[in-house]
This record gives sequence, C-alpha cells and structure tokens, in this order.
Amino acid sequence: MMDGNQILSSLEKLRNINSSKDIPQLTHAMFPGTHCPLMGAAMAVRGIQNAVLLVIGTDECAYYTKHMTLHSDDFGGMGGRCVSAVLDTRDITFGCKEKLDSAVSELMEEYNPPAVFLVTTCVVEIIGDDMDSLAEGYSKQYSIPFLSVHTEHFKCENHLPGLERTISACLNMMKPSPSEGTVNILGQRMGKFEETELAQMLRENGIKIGMQLPCGCTVDEIVKAPSARVNIVLNNIALPLAKKMKETFNIPYVLFEKFTDPENILKAYQHLFEILEKPFPEILMQKYQQAQESVLKTQNQLQGVPYIYGNTPFDCMEFNAFLVKLGMVPQIIQTASVDMDNQYLNYILDSADPYVAKTANIAPLQYVYDVLHPHLYLGHEYAPRLRKKGMAVVRSDSASSMLGFEITDFITKELVRAAHEAHQYQKEEGLA
Repeated sequence: MMDGNQILSSLEKLRNINSSKDIPQLTHAMFPGTHCPLMGAAMAVRGIQNAVLLVIGTDECAYYTKHMTLHSDDFGGMGGRCVSAVLDTRDITFGCKEKLDSAVSELMEEYNPPAVFLVTTCVVEIIGDDMDSLAEGYSKQYSIPFLSVHTEHFKCENHLPGLERTISACLNMMKPSPSEGTVNILGQRMGKFEETELAQMLRENGIKIGMQLPCGCTVDEIVKAPSARVNIVLNNIALPLAKKMKETFNIPYVLFEKFTDPENILKAYQHLFEILEKPFPEILMQKYQQAQESVLKTQNQLQGVPYIYGNTPFDCMEFNAFLVKLGMVPQIIQTASVDMDNQYLNYILDSADPYVAKTANIAPLQYVYDVLHPHLYLGHEYAPRLRKKGMAVVRSDSASSMLGFEITDFITKELVRAAHEAHQYQKEEGLA
C-alpha cells in the first residue's frame, strides 16, 4: 500500500530543480506505445494535404503509426498516405538504402505526391544510416521535396519532439516569395484557429491568414510561406521554425501562446499590431480592461485556495504564475520539463515552492490528497474520487479553441465555479 508521505518525500521542490532531468517521475512507464516522437511526426504530417508519411523502421513502429492514422480521415484510411518501409535483420546489418530505394520508387509511382517525409525510428538512428543525404538524393532524383525527420525515442520522453522536428523540416520546402502582407499561424495543436478571438481580430482588421502549420495547409502554401509579413507562434513546438525563417527570410515572429494573464495577452497583441504597422484596435483595450476586472473580482474569491496542477491546454509555468497572482497556492506542479530561463519561474517562487513531478502520474498522486488536502485539481482526474476528498476538477479543455482575452474570462469563471464546488463537497463530507 502506497503512503502519501513517502510519495511526497520522493518528490523535489521547484526551487531545487536545476534542469528537466531533476523532475522526479512516480511511475516507471512513461508514455508507452504510440506516445513517442513518431506519433508527433504523424500528427504534423496529418495537417499537410497530400504529403506522404514514409515510416522507416521495424514492423512494430510501422504498425503503431498505421493503426493511429487509420482513425484519421485526413490520412485516407488503409490505402492512405501513411506508408512504411519495414526493415529486416539484413537491412539492419548492411543498411537500408536498397530497401528504401525500392520503397520510394513504388511510392512515387502509386501516389505521385508533392512532398514526402522520411521519418526514421530508433533502429535507423542506432545503425547510423545517413537519412539526410538520402533525402537530398531523392529530392534531386524525383524533383520534389523529401524531408528527413528523426524520431528516435531513446533521446526524448514524449511525442512533442516529433511535432517540432516535422514542422522545422518544412523550412527546406520554402522559397523566397514577394510579400503579400499575410500572417502565418505556426504550432496550433488543438481546436480551430478560425474560432478564436485572435482570428476574429485579424479578420476585423483586414489581415489575411497565409499558411497554417500543422493544423491545415497545402505543400504549395508551405512553399510560399515566406510571403508572409509575420509568423504568429501559438506553441513552442513551432518556435525553432519561426527562428529559422527569421534568419533565412527575415520574417519576424510573435509568440502568442494560450496566455491566461491579461498582461501577457496585451503584450502579444501590441507586438503583433506593431509589426503589422496597424493602429491598435480600441476594442482590444476594452477587452483588456474587462479581463483586468475579472482578475480583481476573482482574486477575492480564490485567496489561499490550494491546488494540484496536472495538465491543461495552457502553458504550464505562465498559467501557474497567473494562478499565484490570483492568490492561489500551488502544492504540486506536474510537468514534462522545466526551462530554467522561464520568466514565470521566479514569479512563482516568490510566493510558493511547490513539489514537482513528471506528468501522467495521477495513479500514485491520489495517495497524497489526504496529506496535502488540496481543494482543486487542474487537469484530467476522476471527479467522483476527488469529490470524496473534498476536491473539484477544473475543466479547461473548452479553452482549446481560445486565444486572447477570452481565455482570461473563461478560466477565471471556471476556477471560481470549481472552488465553490469543492467547498460544497467539503461540507458534504464533513471536511469543512
């Protein structure tokens, strides 16, 4: 039987974390099966119309990827644009070029695609085949882009590097293009951008959207992406590409993540309209003032409310810094990594020093509820189980299709709702 105090003693405090390697994990199995960079690569290619994903590796890797893409209409089912070159012992011993030559020839004859992503797996990286040079050779031979994406799992813990590397590889497709004054949307992972406040502000100010990578674009749109006036980066997975496009094509970028603090949202909007050389919309100042009023009203109701952070659509440290600003008390923060240069880290540490654990640890963490007595759990947990502990779940998935001040309004209301719910549960269970 697990003991809550023992679990807490195995964790580390945020103040003592010097790198992501210092974050303790409470389970030995982390993101098994398809949750590796190969999955991330498939998720990215899914949004690039007509591009073919060629998985190079063992039959297990090919099976996992094909099984995943079968459930996506964007890939086209069994005969869709996810294919594989399965390596055997001979290929692993003597190299896979011969088999890959044959697979690529067959692929080109059957699909005639505008671009192909050569996605390596662990075994290819271990045997050391030079996939970058092979991709370059195929590009010359077939006169279309072949893009090499490395997805070895033994160097990373989840699927996000696969997304990042696939997005970054698209730079090799791009060509200098005359400016069209559009904006590119980079790195959206959830929801529909068209439904966000940010998209509405762009439309109302006559700003057209160019490439949307990886949430939906064509190969031709990627090729012409340098015609944009600015790149809007919605997630850090697209930051390496934005930086490369700045170096290569001198296109500036604006980091506009799912910020929750209205101060950060205002700065992002101001930076964007400054680059676009357009007057700052008065309606955005009104939205900012309304968001600030929501914060002030919420602070009075959330002072001292303890919580455990699990997983949300928001940036982990920015969101937790905002929660601290509201007067809440973080007890445990679950995260995959910690950037020690993160600007929000010191703000959190000025008021609190929570425990830190790797994400996806809800099974062992349930034993610490009786020790820490949190009121809220932010992320995915079993609500009936939490109710018996006097806890409530903060549901934030609805924010997947939000960007801008609409997020502040939504999350402050949800936090207050959950806090009142937790108080009611505590009265019912005799814990208040």
